[in-house]
Amino acid sequence: MDISSSRTTALHLPCEDHSPSPSPCAAQAAVDAGQCDLVTVPARQGLEAVDILRLRDGVGPVLHDGECDTLGFLVPPGTADAWDVPGSACTQPRGRGFQTDPAEPPPLTGTGWLVAPEAAFSEATDPAVLRAALGEAARTIEAVDRCR
Repeated sequence: MDISSSRTTALHLPCEDHSPSPSPCAAQAAVDAGQCDLVTVPARQGLEAVDILRLRDGVGPVLHDGECDTLGFLVPPGTADAWDVPGSACTQPRGRGFQTDPAEPPPLTGTGWLVAPEAAFSEATDPAVLRAALGEAARTIEAVDRCR
């Protein structure tokens, strides 16, 4: 699959091997090692964001909780340091990282994959792209709610 024209890869410089990367090269090595942060959002906004990201080839692995109240987007390590999107939270793993190995069960007890690692466009969702998708999802939900 040729992803050279993807909007998400166009935002970043390629790694030394000149392959497109969904996150900066230093962070990509940590993502490859399974050390992702996790952005959690309410399920309604998260599902809208997943649809937006899928349309734009930008969705990484996404978890859902057992009650389907929240979704969790795997993002590159270090995202939690600057994450400030209202209505969401970003957590950092405590040394073990959130794993994206499709052969392994989801990384958190009581969760399942909404978008499994093998079905995702990238190993982690680009934080800037996720921020934009969450904003667009919130505006969509607000517009729908006004029409009711």
